[in-house]
Amino acid sequence: MSWQSRLRAQFPIITGNPGQAYLDSAATAQKPQAVLDAVTEYLTTGNANAGRGTYPWANRTTARIEAAEQRVRAFLGDPEPDRSGVHFVSGTTEGLRLIARDWLTDHLRDGDEIIVPYADHTANTLPWQEAVDVLARQGVKVGVRAMPYDPARDYDHRALPDLVSERTRFIATTHVHHVYGGDMNIDRIRAAAGPDVVICLDAAQSVGHMPVSVAALDVDFVVFSGHKAMALPGIGAVWAANRRGARFTPGGWSGTPNTSGIVSLVAALDWLEEAGLDRIERWTVGLGARLTDGLRRLPAYEILGCQRSLAADSPVQQRHGIVTFRHRGIGSNDLGFILAAEGFMVRADGHCQAAGGENTTSVRVSTHVYNTMDEIDRLMDLLAGLPDY
Repeated sequence: MSWQSRLRAQFPIITGNPGQAYLDSAATAQKPQAVLDAVTEYLTTGNANAGRGTYPWANRTTARIEAAEQRVRAFLGDPEPDRSGVHFVSGTTEGLRLIARDWLTDHLRDGDEIIVPYADHTANTLPWQEAVDVLARQGVKVGVRAMPYDPARDYDHRALPDLVSERTRFIATTHVHHVYGGDMNIDRIRAAAGPDVVICLDAAQSVGHMPVSVAALDVDFVVFSGHKAMALPGIGAVWAANRRGARFTPGGWSGTPNTSGIVSLVAALDWLEEAGLDRIERWTVGLGARLTDGLRRLPAYEILGCQRSLAADSPVQQRHGIVTFRHRGIGSNDLGFILAAEGFMVRADGHCQAAGGENTTSVRVSTHVYNTMDEIDRLMDLLAGLPDY
């Protein structure tokens, strides 16, 4: 049995539904048995509230949460774990909003500027605009500049220096684009922005899908959702470097933590690390290359994003398991229904893009390690057989 086959066999929902191809992992990833077992074990042997009781179950739960913070730091390759902070949230959206509400609004002054990626996910645009609106009501005017993009829909790092000024305080970025599937080359953003600007990274499509090193990225915040990284829904994390500006501390009363979610996240990170994120990345990139290479030969389809990355032997970076396309004659919603009827579960809509993104619906195929080349080939056969119109 191959490495990939052994991993695929560990997903009950995948093995329990033969003939169905789940191709929507950018929306939520499926859960391996190890994650399900960890949650069941916790809920049946030591479930208690954390940070409140003094009895053994409560103490063990508190200790598990504290250990989970260290697990996230280790998973992200944190070079300064004594300085950084890890805060558990419900997911990426809440995490970004907390940064906007409880950190950014306290660190912007009249005349400061921020840069926002208006062709990325709405969750990575609205919180920053909301923070600016809050400050405006207090009489503090903050300038908002749009992140520049090149024709391939990558960040245009060559144009960025012209937007960065001595008043630029904050740049919001995305690690892997949720529609185009490309690595957005955050190292170029740091080089263009200089050493002092705070950079916040939406890592919803990278954590759990590829190795992520905060040391290599040199960003100040990393935010991700557990459910896209094989944990349960309703859990995520904010990692804060705490090197530029004041320390990030979410305000208000946090209430009861999502203990079962945190347990599932630790189990998921353990599973992913043991499986090998570098191998997972190579596998999903290969699936994406196989799909784009096939689609580009069919004139009925338009593939979104960088056109130079479509061939399997392309010299530029390939899609990170995310391929989004349109049929030139069949509406994307209709195409989604056609695929679902044949056992292919894909996303078919606007993909929550912000105002600067695509304004026409499309079909998104997103893979993970449990997907196979055979599934991609069967999908290609079906797409190739549809009328060209």
